Amino acid sequence: MHARGTVTARGRLGQIGGIRIAGTGSYVPENCVTNEDLAALGCDSDWIIRRTGIRERRHAAPDQATSDMCYEAARRCLENAGVKVEDIDLIVVATITPDTPTPSTACQVQSRLGASAPAIDLSAACSGFTYALVTAAQFVATGNAENALVIGADLMSRTIDPEDKKIFPLFGDAAAAALVTPSHPASDVPEETTPQAADDNAPLTDGIIAYQLGSEGCFGDMLCINAGGSRQPLTPERFEAGEHYMKMDGRGVFKWAVRVVDESAKDVMAHAGLSPDDLSLLILHQANQRIIDSAVSDLGVDPSKVFVNLDRFGNTSAASIPLALDEAVQAGRLKRGDLVLMSGFGAGLAWGTLILRW
Repeated sequence: MHARGTVTARGRLGQIGGIRIAGTGSYVPENCVTNEDLAALGCDSDWIIRRTGIRERRHAAPDQATSDMCYEAARRCLENAGVKVEDIDLIVVATITPDTPTPSTACQVQSRLGASAPAIDLSAACSGFTYALVTAAQFVATGNAENALVIGADLMSRTIDPEDKKIFPLFGDAAAAALVTPSHPASDVPEETTPQAADDNAPLTDGIIAYQLGSEGCFGDMLCINAGGSRQPLTPERFEAGEHYMKMDGRGVFKWAVRVVDESAKDVMAHAGLSPDDLSLLILHQANQRIIDSAVSDLGVDPSKVFVNLDRFGNTSAASIPLALDEAVQAGRLKRGDLVLMSGFGAGLAWGTLILRW
């Protein structure tokens, strides 16, 4: 492990106008694993609920890979957005569980969709979707993409030791997607102006009103997979020792998450000149109900504005926020013009928090 350095500053703040989310879609595997199902592994259902709020999660079938879930989520997203595959001009997949080290999962999704578009993977774990959304939004805002497909997906059940009674119950498998497009048709934008032409410090009326991406890599060993990379290739000995499974300092990550959600959410609201009352919906990474409750209390957000589905899906890493977003959209929780705050946090340790004008 690298020695821990000094945490310098909070993440840099920014804004991206001229974009919107035109549609969402999600996919969860059919296999529902309840807390009671995990009793055979020695897991305590009451402990899981009391400590996390999770009651069940989905596990992929043996023949399913991350790209399979991505494809289904992407197909549903495009259908909901009313956009054809041939109109996609960028694909960004946020995942830490790629089908293979190479080719990228994004390229495999691009091939299966039959799209003609550049495709890249982005690895930021539980904050992956917010990183990917900000990345894609900048392509669209600068006129370098018209229809950017952003997918968050992870097949976490294969990264956790089934004998780890404290970590194994926390995670599930899922994929979810969002289509980022210009907020106004190109024909409505005067030729002499572009989304970038506005004063960077002027309040935005559309797009990502404010965002903050940050990392504290000095704490990376609190949530990590040690073997399988170039530093420690996966040997039979390391496999036998279970070093290819995720390790987590649960208490340390919990304390860090509570702090970073509170700080980053307040930072982006201040940058946007908004208060909790201005928000229509709050979607936090679905890791732990106690973290969500702490954020609600610290931020002074009306609990009715907070969307939660971790009780049914557990922690799905990069799929967590877009899965909740898609469910919120399908439930009619968002209408055009609403402000939604999203915050992802986890391995890295890294986080991404943003406020989007729906």
